[in-house]
Amino acid sequence: MEEEKIKTQNSEINQDIASLQNISKLQSKEEKSKEDKFVVVAKKERFDIIDALKLVAPGTPLREGIDDIVKSRRGALIVVASSDIYDVISGGFKVNCKFTPQKLFELSKMDGALILSSDLKKILFSNCLLIPNPDIPTDETGTRHQAAERTAKQIKTLVIAISERKYSITLYYNNLKYSLKDTRDILNKSLEKIQILEKQREIYNNLLLNLNKLEVAGLVSSNDVSSILQRIEICLRIAEMMKRDIIELGNEGALLKMRLKELIKGLDKNKKLIIKDYYNEKSQRYQKEIAKLTFDNLLETEKLSEILFKDINEEYIKPRGYRLLEKLDFPKEDIEIIIEHFSNLNQIFEANIGEFEKILKSQEKSEKFLQELSNLKENIMMERTL
Repeated sequence: MEEEKIKTQNSEINQDIASLQNISKLQSKEEKSKEDKFVVVAKKERFDIIDALKLVAPGTPLREGIDDIVKSRRGALIVVASSDIYDVISGGFKVNCKFTPQKLFELSKMDGALILSSDLKKILFSNCLLIPNPDIPTDETGTRHQAAERTAKQIKTLVIAISERKYSITLYYNNLKYSLKDTRDILNKSLEKIQILEKQREIYNNLLLNLNKLEVAGLVSSNDVSSILQRIEICLRIAEMMKRDIIELGNEGALLKMRLKELIKGLDKNKKLIIKDYYNEKSQRYQKEIAKLTFDNLLETEKLSEILFKDINEEYIKPRGYRLLEKLDFPKEDIEIIIEHFSNLNQIFEANIGEFEKILKSQEKSEKFLQELSNLKENIMMERTL
């Protein structure tokens, strides 16, 4: 029965390879897109476009005004003021009124740029001419987008260019450029990713139950540990890909955000504990090595095994016990003392009350620990939730 269950788990793992490869291709395209669009001019300055996406996400007042402009088939330039704003604007009218989407839309009907306060609570100027330094490099061809990119780079702020011809919205944030995607396209791709993530979480849960049993029995192989870490890394990478999508979706991605949080709950914690159990002395090296792996390489369990266990030739490997013993209703400091005293989890399971009394200096504590340990083993063998 156990062999059949393992075969079923392996079959489930293999079923999703094609879907994961699609995710890999999608990630490669997104990374290439980042390289194309996120051009860093000053190497010492690093900015994150996510900061800008939060300001224009669906549901925000600014996005409502922008969408109204796009629907009216008009173009516009919107600049968020910085301390150097007067270096790049000329002419225009001082408005200094409270920001509302309706006012933004009406004022956009005039030529020139709209200047918003840095906190986005006021519209400061309208009908302004942008006069950034013409020597600042730009790959744009249209005058509106050239002015927008140069202004953003020169005064290190957010500039939004709305194309009258293409009905597109482009963000220029400091030295970065990002074209907003259609909300429906983002939502469809995110739903596809969440379905794959749900499947991966299900496989991970099954692998975790199996690892629990193997650790109690002392029959863990390097492949068992590599397989579960592989699923954790895959889930976390898919989740990372989804984070920007959810920010760009704004209030339309609220349910996806909740579901994503549920699906990755406990993954990072378990990852750290598993690494601590089997790879404690070289955990930093593991993190660096795993970060270098592409998504395609991550699908090969052998790659992880090579990183983790290339110096180990034993058939079975033994955990220290951090992950399982962390689930006990027992003082953490005492658990640390027990783990430090014994070489591995198997020795802890085999120890008698006398050995624990010597370590814990208390018969009552020792009896409680053994009872907790017995309950843990029973729950694992019955496949109860820990």
